Amino acid sequence: MLLRGMVGIGEASYSTIAPTIIADLFVGTKRSMIICIFYIFIPVGSGLGYITGAGVASLTGDWRWALRITPILGVVGLFLLVFLCPNPPRGAAETHGEGVSEQSSYLEDVKYLLKNKTYLWSTLGVTATAFLSGALAFWMPTFLSRAQVSQGLRPACVEEPCDSTDSYIFGAVTVLTGILGGILGSGLSRWLREKFPKSDPLICSSGLLGAAPCLFITIFVASTSIPATYVFIFFGEILISLNWAVMADILLYVVIPTRRSTAEALQISVGHLLGDAGSPFLVGAISDALSKSKPVSPEWSFHSLKYSLLVCPVVGILGGLFFFLSSLYIIGDRKAAAQLVEGPREPQDPSSEPPIELSNGDKTNHEDNLSQSI
Repeated sequence: MLLRGMVGIGEASYSTIAPTIIADLFVGTKRSMIICIFYIFIPVGSGLGYITGAGVASLTGDWRWALRITPILGVVGLFLLVFLCPNPPRGAAETHGEGVSEQSSYLEDVKYLLKNKTYLWSTLGVTATAFLSGALAFWMPTFLSRAQVSQGLRPACVEEPCDSTDSYIFGAVTVLTGILGGILGSGLSRWLREKFPKSDPLICSSGLLGAAPCLFITIFVASTSIPATYVFIFFGEILISLNWAVMADILLYVVIPTRRSTAEALQISVGHLLGDAGSPFLVGAISDALSKSKPVSPEWSFHSLKYSLLVCPVVGILGGLFFFLSSLYIIGDRKAAAQLVEGPREPQDPSSEPPIELSNGDKTNHEDNLSQSI
């Protein structure tokens, strides 16, 4: 638990600061593209984790060796951050390299964010997205394995190591859907944003609302057809992955540069606590409670988990509603953030402006001079 907590500190610090560095380096559609590339690697890394973990555990016969690969990758990441990652001034991209020097306390930042309705509603939407991602990542391979045992397609696992086929397939699906969903979501955002300023939260809303029926069908079709289950998992995860880059971009342009790190930190904290950290526990707790209502059997073990996973479509619908509500405020909040970055315009010196009216004599002289010039 201590080591896991230390990993979490590093992850949380990186996840909080990295998007703000990207925001300070790029602006507009280029920022959206870079954010897309950055966030694509969340599901890609997650999927590769399934594949690598299952492969290492299978080769060594011990799941602990899968965790011993992670520090090697961490050293590579540390080297890249120390020697290659720039540290631009806050708001450098929006101010042509000058940066924003305004300083504020943490309490002032929190008060500012609590007044930003787009940020509040989109944070709840991010939490719903994280809830779905966490629950599916933690329970879906187990659910698929129990479904096949329930159908008599494979025997129940009573001794480690168990069949890791589902982890391989689910990992590959997660990688592919993460790439496709991220590219599709970011592409739609860049294409629609100029025509429809509210398009970004509506894309996220559509993604979660569309994922809800896919997850519902996935849960119930697993009783009869594993291939069909993977088809609906594929479409459900694509729709969820539409959100990753877009919802990050929303935060970056409705919050001023000097408060983005605080905004990222609070959003990630809420998203993890109520989202991908809490959802596996909640689904497992519901499944355990249901399993106690009948004698233990592979069949009921599968069905108790199936019924507990029904919380996912419900959360998907709520998340879609949260993003829709954020679309009602996004235009005003984005303009407000842009105005704070640009600052008040300096009034022109009245002496530098031409006179509004000319006397008749002046007008005559002015016309003569103009004629000579022509």
